Amino acid sequence: MTTLASGTSSTLPHTNAPSGLLDEIRAFWRQFFVAAFDPYRPERHYMRGPGPACAAKRAARTTLSQ
Repeated sequence: MTTLASGTSSTLPHTNAPSGLLDEIRAFWRQFFVAAFDPYRPERHYMRGPGPACAAKRAARTTLSQ
């Protein structure tokens, strides 16, 4: 004959599922807003050709070779 004991089992980990789910949802939205509204825009920092330092080097090379 088997007897059943009332109470919780000690082998199951004690987890609070709604709180864990809520934490996961908060973490998702936090990461989403950071990625969606990131102020860094690489196109604003893109250089479209050689700058003045490169032009000065070229000018110095052409005057030496002539």
